[in-house]
Amino acid sequence: MKVKILGSSSSGNCYLLESSTKETLMIEAGVSDKEIKKALNFDISNVTGCIITHCHKDHSGYVQKLLDAGIDCYMSKGTKEELGLNHHRAIILPQNEVQTIGAYKVATFNIQHDCKEPVGFLIYHKEMGLMLFATDTYYLEYLFEDLNNVFIECNYAKDILNKNTELGLINKLLRNRTLKSHFELENVKTFLKANDLSRVRNICLMHLSDNNSDAERFKREIEELTHKNVVIADKGVEIDLDLFPF
Repeated sequence: MKVKILGSSSSGNCYLLESSTKETLMIEAGVSDKEIKKALNFDISNVTGCIITHCHKDHSGYVQKLLDAGIDCYMSKGTKEELGLNHHRAIILPQNEVQTIGAYKVATFNIQHDCKEPVGFLIYHKEMGLMLFATDTYYLEYLFEDLNNVFIECNYAKDILNKNTELGLINKLLRNRTLKSHFELENVKTFLKANDLSRVRNICLMHLSDNNSDAERFKREIEELTHKNVVIADKGVEIDLDLFPF
């Protein structure tokens, strides 16, 4: 099992989970269909579906293209309403239930963001175990058990954001929105410390801000905290998610 990262920023987000049989689950639809098809070697027949966290265009902007291509797209009721989708392949993910999508099993949980009914995902596949996927949220209220891979937003550090605000590089309105819509480094640390990471192989830090983050620092500090393999979700990165890599 591996994941291919096609984008993880305000410019566009998309991740391809690919099993050993090439069955692929897409997470997010925020990069162009051309980029997606290229990453799939122009063969979408193995795509079992796409799951979408929320309605903002950097996560959902190409959902109509995917629907038109015959790909089932799964999202919350609020996201579907915000996107105005009536397509029969736009499927509402039920709350408090597990959705089977091919060989993948997906459950949602609530996150905190400035839009209607955003969600995070717990994704299970026998090859990778249980993955947590949480982005565009300023905190997580839940504790999770038996995680094997953690994909989590680490958007900014408050000291960097404050310095940029003092220098006039970030206006106060944007600063305040960031505080109430994205995960900050110290809050990510608090979340990780609160959860049992004993079975976790990989921690992937997603959606780093272009101006208010420091990838090397974030990676180093999370490695020092967790003693896990930490990866920054840059475009083009692939991560081995196999439960038994050897």
